[in-house]
Amino acid sequence: MQQGNTSARGRNVVVVGTQWGDEGKGKVVDWLTDHAQGVVRFQGGHNAGHTLVIKGVKTALQLIPSGIMREGVACYIGNGVVVDPTHLLSEIERLEKVGLEVRSRLYISESCPLILPFHVAVDKAREALRENSGAGKIGTTCKGIGPSYEDKVARRALRVQDLKHPERFAVKLRELLDMHNFMLQGYLKAEALEFQPIFDQAMAMGEQLRPMMADVGYALHKAHLAGQNLLFEGAQGTLLDIDHGTYPYVTSSNCVAGNAAAGSGLGPQMLQYILGITKAYTTRVGSGPFPTELDINAEGTVGHHLSTVGQERGTVTGRARRCGWLDAAALKRAIIINGISGLCITKLDVLDGLKEIQVCTGYRLHGQDVDILPLDADDIAACEPVYETFPGWEGSTFGLTRWDDLPVNARRYLERVQAFIGAPIDMVSTGPDRDHTILLRHPYQG
Repeated sequence: MQQGNTSARGRNVVVVGTQWGDEGKGKVVDWLTDHAQGVVRFQGGHNAGHTLVIKGVKTALQLIPSGIMREGVACYIGNGVVVDPTHLLSEIERLEKVGLEVRSRLYISESCPLILPFHVAVDKAREALRENSGAGKIGTTCKGIGPSYEDKVARRALRVQDLKHPERFAVKLRELLDMHNFMLQGYLKAEALEFQPIFDQAMAMGEQLRPMMADVGYALHKAHLAGQNLLFEGAQGTLLDIDHGTYPYVTSSNCVAGNAAAGSGLGPQMLQYILGITKAYTTRVGSGPFPTELDINAEGTVGHHLSTVGQERGTVTGRARRCGWLDAAALKRAIIINGISGLCITKLDVLDGLKEIQVCTGYRLHGQDVDILPLDADDIAACEPVYETFPGWEGSTFGLTRWDDLPVNARRYLERVQAFIGAPIDMVSTGPDRDHTILLRHPYQG
């Protein structure tokens, strides 16, 4: 195969969350697309939410890559993503209403598994059953993500490419629907779904999606050889990874940097820089252990400050995020798993005005000191965090764009975190707008 001129090859950057998601990846991806010609989603579904603020205007994206906000940037949905056609078309139409050209710039892998109505029904019914039985909810978004991935792994999924073949789609759909209806009625005590409405809707949506279907892996290969810079946009965060997160309180896909290759079809040797996104504190949506969690409901407390000043509500669900101090011990683990090249610290300005700031540097588990988070959920729930305390700072960091303009104590705080985790802080986000950024080393400039 012709490999092209190797000297013309582009530089590729992977952006991943290093906590439980909601770290501010969307803003950073949008900022970096000024240097990229293509942005790639490689895992998850529309359970991910990226909020962008551009010139004061807020836009929430769930499935479409954040690069869509930049004119002329190509956006790719890789094979590792599960696609709900109804939601995807709705999101496209919403963006078109504000004047964005989407369809000519969006490429959807034909290998993406589909999320269909019975996946959503199963997801909702399972969460209800867990809650009613006293087992406790996992905390899913109830959008059918997990059940769709289950069908993929079981080798029975309907995929985007099946939408092009109505007869084949109908045969597979009947089989799959019978199985899920059996589960819905027999075990989950929920209503069965009918074949014809699902089939008709899928065929209608398939016609709209057909012009956007593509061999994404090969398209990325050609773009790379042509000298284009690519940006791989992760969803959720490392501690929600199906293998490396706080299992079972995790998402249904691999959120770590290594999946950027598998979930897009591009070789791992073509990923040159891994940027980890980390809040200056920690948040979590949904159930599961959270060692540094603070009370967000009591006015006048640090937890309430983080929740209100940080406007901590989930982009997709609207649920209030749980908030706590920065867990640097868990962050250290995330850096190892992802092979982080550099970090971007976000929402530093939320810490403005606090008298003291604490950072978790380890835990005590059953009387023993541990410095890297054990990933079994029961162990994590039993952990007591060990903190280092730092003085806060006066003045505002909001909107600053130069490191030297940060208050001395803010710099000392970041320098101590950097020394502890063993990875450089290359960027600091000081506000929601794309221009509220301190750049120390640019991922695309080596």
